Amino acid sequence: MRPWQRHRSNRGICPNRVQDGVDWNTMNIRAVAERTGVGAATLRKWEQRYGVLKPERTAGAHRRYSERDVLRVEWLTARLSEGYRIGAAAALLGRAEVPPAMTKPDLATELVAAAAAADPERIQRALDQAFALHPVDEALVEIIEPALREVGELWARGSVTVGHEHHVSELVRKRLSALVEGTVGTRGTVVLCCVPGERHELGLLATSVLLHADGWQVCYLGADTPLEYAGMLADTFGARALCVSATMAEHASAADADLDALARRYPDLIVLRGGAGFGDGHAREAVTRLRGSDGSPTL
Repeated sequence: MRPWQRHRSNRGICPNRVQDGVDWNTMNIRAVAERTGVGAATLRKWEQRYGVLKPERTAGAHRRYSERDVLRVEWLTARLSEGYRIGAAAALLGRAEVPPAMTKPDLATELVAAAAAADPERIQRALDQAFALHPVDEALVEIIEPALREVGELWARGSVTVGHEHHVSELVRKRLSALVEGTVGTRGTVVLCCVPGERHELGLLATSVLLHADGWQVCYLGADTPLEYAGMLADTFGARALCVSATMAEHASAADADLDALARRYPDLIVLRGGAGFGDGHAREAVTRLRGSDGSPTL
């Protein structure tokens, strides 16, 4: 007798194939129902109405589910326990061919894979899940930033093209831009810009999203901004702070004197430098420092 025939827990499971180094054993609908706690009728409904499962069929038309299907069922039940309706959870999960990302590292890996495949729908789905299922600071710092860093490393190694990198960066940029629109902040106003010559603005956008989520009114000026103009605008708005970003050390160095002059000209304005060019690059630091400036507890 074979091992999978000896144990009751393996009833309904049939060895089928190995794909991508994973043994995707198939199982019948009863075995899936027992394992996941989701009834057979519900499994059929999720398959037929929402398309989130795609079991194979035997010659006798019986359903055979893979481990991927089981992971998707478990992902859906987790969302239902969080208060999602099944239609919304199914839409967030997406097409049946893709295994669900169960953790934040899984989501970062999925975003990298989607970028390498140049699959915009898959990239958008990973971004949807990142921001829907996790607090915005965790989505940015633990999913988006590591994924973009990995895509950059793949480009440096020649594993993807610059087109792949620009594609995912632009989709992330659009998503972050949308997150800072809408509500008015109550803590005060913060002006954000990149120093002159600096074109890389994703880190600055991430900072603006975190500040917006923390209750600040964000005035986002974007890339390659004249610092004198940024300072005048911050003064006109009565801004609490001016956050400037540089990823390149030469751009940061060239801006230091002008930033020092702004700090002297507007003594009530907090001037924060950020980005790799200035020696630090974590968006959370700006939120922590500005929270301390208005008397609120730091993060």
